[in-house]
Amino acid sequence: MAIAAAQKSGNTPPPPQDEFGQTVMAQDSISQALKDSIKNMDITDLRAVVTGENTFIKDGLHQLTELTIGFMPKLIIAIIILWLGMKLAKMLKKVIVKALDKRNAEPSLKTFLGSLVDVLLKAMIIIMAMDVIGIKATSFIALLGAMGLAIGMALQGTLQNFAGGVIILLMKPFKVDDYIECGQYKGYIKEIRIFHTIMRPFNGRTIIIPNSELATKSLINHTKEPQIRLDVVASVAYGTDLHKAKEVLWEVVKAEPLVRWDFKEPVIAVSDLGNSSVDISVWVWTTVEDYWEVWKHIREDIYIAFNNAGVEIPFPQVTVHQGKENAPFHMEPRESEVRPAEVADEQIGTGA
Repeated sequence: MAIAAAQKSGNTPPPPQDEFGQTVMAQDSISQALKDSIKNMDITDLRAVVTGENTFIKDGLHQLTELTIGFMPKLIIAIIILWLGMKLAKMLKKVIVKALDKRNAEPSLKTFLGSLVDVLLKAMIIIMAMDVIGIKATSFIALLGAMGLAIGMALQGTLQNFAGGVIILLMKPFKVDDYIECGQYKGYIKEIRIFHTIMRPFNGRTIIIPNSELATKSLINHTKEPQIRLDVVASVAYGTDLHKAKEVLWEVVKAEPLVRWDFKEPVIAVSDLGNSSVDISVWVWTTVEDYWEVWKHIREDIYIAFNNAGVEIPFPQVTVHQGKENAPFHMEPRESEVRPAEVADEQIGTGA
């Protein structure tokens, strides 16, 4: 009370030095600041804030409303694209698997191709949804392209083998248990994998061949068709009665029970006149399963039949001529030629 009276009278006492006095002064300062703020406040600004007429807040609310109204349809469209796209990807995967089933494709190939198509379609659908929302996927696509190029260059040989495996499994130039011949390799196919093929020849070894080699090079499939022709060459000596030799061969062919006359009739004809023999070719048809049995028996039967019929099987013949001793040759002496003076006097490199 005394302090207030002194302030009114104009005689301001000195500020108190104790702690209580400092607290009182701080409170008075805060009160004075509040009074000054209320006194200087413009009532119109407060009313504009309360009524929403403030330009900054009004513009912010307007932009937020426009953003919400413009983004929500895009978000809904993106969700619809994702939902329909996932359904479509699932349907396409089933269609591809059914098409592979009709072609009797390998189970591993069906699983791999189905998963590959599913992943690619889903990636495309996600990129489309991102583009609808407004997220630019250009950089993302460029990154994926760069990664794919780098991986492709690093795994060039592996990717070639993979592509060859897909071609083999889809086009089926051969299948398991077929007997094929490709370059220096020949044998039965035991397993076809995505990257390589396993072959088993007659010697019991295992040959692992990259699929790119089998898919890009020419090969012979000896067991593709159910019927196969066996070619045998029987050689007789010059001067042999060919009519008799053919009759003996016909008897051998008729006695072979595995020869299939219903496929095609056998053919016996002279095929070559060799240096020391007359070659007679015998063509007989049989099934793929009986091929090797006929192959093993018919040559032995021909040898026995020729031997019993007295048909001579020739040996290679070499004619040796003994020449006479010739006198030694002598070279005739030659006289040296005299060079012209103008030629003898030339110097190398002078150009004269």
